[in-house]
Amino acid sequence: MANAFTAPGPDQMFRDYLAQGRFMIQRSKSTGAHVFYPRAMMPGTGAVDLEWVEASGKGTVYATSVVRHRPEKGGVYNVALIDLAEGPRMLSRVEGVAPEAVAIGMAVAAAIDSSGETPILVFRPAGGTAS
Repeated sequence: MANAFTAPGPDQMFRDYLAQGRFMIQRSKSTGAHVFYPRAMMPGTGAVDLEWVEASGKGTVYATSVVRHRPEKGGVYNVALIDLAEGPRMLSRVEGVAPEAVAIGMAVAAAIDSSGETPILVFRPAGGTAS
């Protein structure tokens, strides 16, 4: 049985869910507010009633930047701030479109990229702009 010293922390739990093919975020039972990055307590209130819930995977690009490296250093890619439909904002990248084509207001959908050593959460264009 897990205890406070052996139970995985929130970050590890998030990564474990990704490894299972699930995009989960936390929600406060008392307020209903969602949070990201995984935490032990609700920001602002200190409430410890956070539970894991399935995220919708829907989001909107809030900001984006193109990073340019030589091909052997990773090539050209984008870094984007994504506003999740549930409310939190997270840092990720948008794949499936040229880095320069990622635009503020673009509707995106979450995807789990398992091609590396550890799964990561990325986004892909969902078509159109979010409302």
